[in-house]
Amino acid sequence: MAEVGGETTPDAFEVVDLKDWPLPMDDEPGVPAAGEYEFEHTRAWSRKIAAAEAFVFVTPQYNWGYPAALKNALDHLYREWAGKPALIVTYGGHGGDRCAEQLRQVCEGLHMTPIIAGPGLRLPRTRIEANTGEIDPAGEFAAHRDDLRQSLGALVAARRGT
Repeated sequence: MAEVGGETTPDAFEVVDLKDWPLPMDDEPGVPAAGEYEFEHTRAWSRKIAAAEAFVFVTPQYNWGYPAALKNALDHLYREWAGKPALIVTYGGHGGDRCAEQLRQVCEGLHMTPIIAGPGLRLPRTRIEANTGEIDPAGEFAAHRDDLRQSLGALVAARRGT
């Protein structure tokens, strides 16, 4: 989500890839709810998340759950997530319902407002077996574009309170 000409639109957003945000596991000595961070990488992450209006989590389903890096990124903060809508988009061989359910519970624990209608996108077995480590959203998710736009519209409506 992003502001474009003063208007929030579901077609404009900033991609925040966790590989660009190295957050060491359990490195902050304090409790995230206190909001007092010792390390600059956590303070920078705090500023990034606090500035966002809403979130679209796009995550693979691994062994019926979501990746540890995502849990770690969520757990590094607390107040910065509160009150913001979250759309959960999962993908994998089974689409990701179990992953989405776990992530939804964590979002609720962080006092976010998860949008229930997030799609679970099934990848073909050949794509999974190729295991290249790369997903081309335009190609892989093209068949789901309408579902994604509808879900993003629900996210915008939730943020606006309509």
